[in-house]
Amino acid sequence: MAAGAVEAAAAVVEVGSAGQFEELLRLTAKSLLVVHFWAPWAPQCAQMNDVMAELAREHPQVSFVKLEAEAVPEVSEKYEISSVPTFLFFKNSQKMDRLDGAHAPELTKKVQRHASSGSFPPSGNEHPKEDLTLRLKKLTHAAPCMLFMKGTPQEPRCGFSKQMVEILNKHNIQFSSFDIFSDEEVRQGLKTYSNWPTYPQLYVSGELIGGLDIIKELEASKELDTICPKAPKLEERLKVLTNKASVMLFMKGNKQEAKCGFSRQILEILNSTGVEYETFDILEDEEVRQGLKTYSNWPTYPQLYVKGELVGGLDIVKELKENGELLPILKGEN
Repeated sequence: MAAGAVEAAAAVVEVGSAGQFEELLRLTAKSLLVVHFWAPWAPQCAQMNDVMAELAREHPQVSFVKLEAEAVPEVSEKYEISSVPTFLFFKNSQKMDRLDGAHAPELTKKVQRHASSGSFPPSGNEHPKEDLTLRLKKLTHAAPCMLFMKGTPQEPRCGFSKQMVEILNKHNIQFSSFDIFSDEEVRQGLKTYSNWPTYPQLYVSGELIGGLDIIKELEASKELDTICPKAPKLEERLKVLTNKASVMLFMKGNKQEAKCGFSRQILEILNSTGVEYETFDILEDEEVRQGLKTYSNWPTYPQLYVKGELVGGLDIVKELKENGELLPILKGEN
């Protein structure tokens, strides 16, 4: 009986009307309320419902709710829900945070942070604002060229962000990005910090350059290339990577987890020599994966390099080991 009660308390509550939602806000005013705006047609929502159920078991003091966004449009419109999944966090019946997208680690982190903190500080408290300003300064200086956008360069989540990424890539500009959907505090705070109300926003050396229209103007006037740092050419990048350590292995996976049998075998051989080496996971960088084949004139992986020079793949390494030549090569004695 007791176990059943615990299970019931840890369940995710489903809300089907605006009235029910308002009532729930009132009843849970003293605790943290996490609301998942979802849709049955989106598979990522189903995954995040599973994550919510697990979090509900771990945090019985937190109230977890799921609300079908299109079925209760008045609530979705009130809180500007434009995509699913979206998560809103409430305390004292006030919205205090937001997370857009299926980011399970970020959701877990936010739940833990808000569940462990006290009540939501009143807006008159100046300390959080000071902390946010410092954080925004660090974020805008996180890379020589920083793009604050909706989504990621791989998966932009609005047309303006998509166009911005396409322009930067077309001009071979090296940039890092921040998904404003992942942090509501940054999303709102940066508008005030930069005095710029919309996204995307592009910063160079911590200074705001502007949004999409400004970048298009700079592109048309040919000033963009002089303002933003260029990405190194692929050949230069590959030269740096192959010389990153005295012994470099380009493989599928990493030292802890090889993702193909050939990579696993070469790891076992290298580990048996006791020589220190570093690895690069070619599955995480398609440009390097394809480019290195041409750079080295070697069509397959893994590839082993010593002092920037290609030794070979698995078969060559096996032969060298059998002939007793591998260790001297790895130590740079040959």
